[in-house]
Amino acid sequence: MKSQNRRSFLKTSTAITVAATGLTPSTAHAGPTNILSPDRMGVLVDTTVCIGCRNCEWACKTAHGLETPPLDAYEDRTPLAKMRRPDETALTVVNQYENPKEPDLPITVKVQCMHCDHPACVSACIVGAIAKHANGEVVWDTDKCIGCRYCMVACPFQVPAFEYHKALGPRIMKCDFCSERRADGKLPACVESCPVEALTYGRREDLVRIAKERIKRSPDRYVEHIYGEAEVGGTSWCYLAGTDFDSLQFPKLGLNPAPGVSESIQHGIFAYFVPPVSLYALLGAVMWTSRHRHDEEEEQS
Repeated sequence: MKSQNRRSFLKTSTAITVAATGLTPSTAHAGPTNILSPDRMGVLVDTTVCIGCRNCEWACKTAHGLETPPLDAYEDRTPLAKMRRPDETALTVVNQYENPKEPDLPITVKVQCMHCDHPACVSACIVGAIAKHANGEVVWDTDKCIGCRYCMVACPFQVPAFEYHKALGPRIMKCDFCSERRADGKLPACVESCPVEALTYGRREDLVRIAKERIKRSPDRYVEHIYGEAEVGGTSWCYLAGTDFDSLQFPKLGLNPAPGVSESIQHGIFAYFVPPVSLYALLGAVMWTSRHRHDEEEEQS
């Protein structure tokens, strides 16, 4: 009888756990997808050329179906007075900083997802909802996401945002490098809309070479640093500037990729992912089986 109870317990607890999770070990395990190609694309942002027109903000919102005012409303430079970050309503923003060389000509800087070569967000995602593709983009899959928001915590650039205001189907929001547009052979919306060509789209290797040539030709114009060339292992978006990047509030990061040890630990822990509801189900199964066995023993006595 005890052997039968033991078999019943195992059968019952397994059934309840599987039903509660809806997952099996094969479907729960989700390692990161991170593909690096020498032909991956990127964007070189020359902050010495940017005029702060914010056309890129308007074009980005339009391309992604986000609510946006008419283009002429972006002529208002008031928002530039306050430091902003991309959020669920704006996947890219432009900020303004003092220019130590020319006080009457402030420096304006476009900010968006950097599309890291070794993304911390990809490493942190326990279900493989974020992936680095061979074309350079780091994109998010809404069908896989479980809303844990680990990507937001992991990002060294503090980029991913969450639609907290949505009760149903909230999404992680960030620049997707205009994935759909590029698949159709188009330029990223921000690049296409820039009237002064402050944004250059091309193979990342070519962009780094172009950036080095600009610095060599105009050493008085640029600091000798291509931000994104080596930070956190490299990023698809790289920047040139005429002043130190610290003064432009770029995070001071090391050269090693951000994921590091956390990736192996994270995905090891969640290789057989069991959410809290399953633990409660398993506990319930234990209690039910124990009570049932106790009742049987009383009947037999």
